[in-house]
Amino acid sequence: MHVLHVASEVFPYSRSGGLGDVLAALPAQQARLGAGVSVLSPWYAALAGEPGEVWRGELPGIGPARVGELREGGVRFLFLGLPAFGRPGLYHPDDVERFCAFGRAVLPVLEALDLRPGVLHGHDWQAGLAVAHAHLAGWRTAFTIHNLQYQGRWTLPEARAWTGLPEWAFGPEGVEFHGDLNLMKAGLTFADAVTTVSPTYAREITTPEYGEGLDGLLVRLTLEGRLSGILNGLDQDRWNPATDPDTVPFRDPAGKGPNGERLCAEFGLDAAPILGVVSRLADQKGMDLLLLSLPGLVREWNVVVLGGGDPLLTAALTGWGHHPRVAFVPGMNEPLAHRIYAGADAFAMPSRFEPCGLSQMIALRYGTLPVVRATGGLVDTVPGDVGFLFGEASPQALTAACADARRALEDRAGWEARMTRGMELDFGWENPARHYLELYGRLSAGTPAAPS
Repeated sequence: MHVLHVASEVFPYSRSGGLGDVLAALPAQQARLGAGVSVLSPWYAALAGEPGEVWRGELPGIGPARVGELREGGVRFLFLGLPAFGRPGLYHPDDVERFCAFGRAVLPVLEALDLRPGVLHGHDWQAGLAVAHAHLAGWRTAFTIHNLQYQGRWTLPEARAWTGLPEWAFGPEGVEFHGDLNLMKAGLTFADAVTTVSPTYAREITTPEYGEGLDGLLVRLTLEGRLSGILNGLDQDRWNPATDPDTVPFRDPAGKGPNGERLCAEFGLDAAPILGVVSRLADQKGMDLLLLSLPGLVREWNVVVLGGGDPLLTAALTGWGHHPRVAFVPGMNEPLAHRIYAGADAFAMPSRFEPCGLSQMIALRYGTLPVVRATGGLVDTVPGDVGFLFGEASPQALTAACADARRALEDRAGWEARMTRGMELDFGWENPARHYLELYGRLSAGTPAAPS
């Protein structure tokens, strides 16, 4: 079987977050399991790589296009170059129009390359239109929701001409959503199978609280056997405390200590335990809850925060820079992230919702015990006998969970037993990759997309 993944980014060529990481790790693991795998993403102006051009032409209704190719780890990476992707950066305010052009171009380009995969697997709203066109052409399709909050919406009267879809597709049973074009809905509506990146998130998004207005459609997909959750994996070579060049490598709890000492020295912290945070600064991630909890947390913890995003949250955290037990570094810095995961005692992740999350998996692998809200992939990855889970999205609940962790830390033997259990958990990509290959097999056989 040959699968083509379609996505807006893929590490190391283009990346803004976890989506790019998934599109590096999942295809590579599928290739190791014997599948034929290609990945198609935009050929950005700032692409980190030099693809060899394999096709150039003019696409009706779209304009000039070209395709470049790189091969790595048994995966064929294809990059679709369009005028709309010729500027610096990955994402821009006119992305709905840009990714309409991208989605429309996918099939003509694949036909020009004589590439007909057994399954086209689109990822998030940027690939929604590609999934719709592939389905209408009779292809087998899968679509993965990485974050339902971002949907690719634009006013329908203006966007209609961008899509190349037939007129009947613009009704409520198609891509229309409250008078807008909705590219996430396009993927959901037209895919033969829809997955999310954790089983708990797959259930949560069928409720009004988490469904972002699409819960009715998602309930229907569940009843039809088309919606399921497959937990993301983690690149365990990249995130390996035993070989990590950005840390003092260690294999067990006894070897972790020098990393904490190093982190304290780097930020001038005292002997209190360290609570680490590596996150986008966004309400989704509960960073406002963390801010409101800081007055209580600093009584018992040093708090080290690395992250960028919301300017108000950034300014508020910057204002804590004078406190001797708070260290805040704005932006993203991967070597520092590694040092925080390795050096902190506990890791806070108070997300309002979390489709899967990678940070808690990394923290567990580095013996840093997660303090997380019981939602989405956090529930599916943080065992109660390892980390500390809380229910309510409130600073009081976060503070109470951190207090539980601080008390547990007093029993050093018990804490190290938790660390050992966390470090032994397997978050590799082999199981998720096999689940996806099984899903593709069911689609090819015409059986229900979700296992019974």
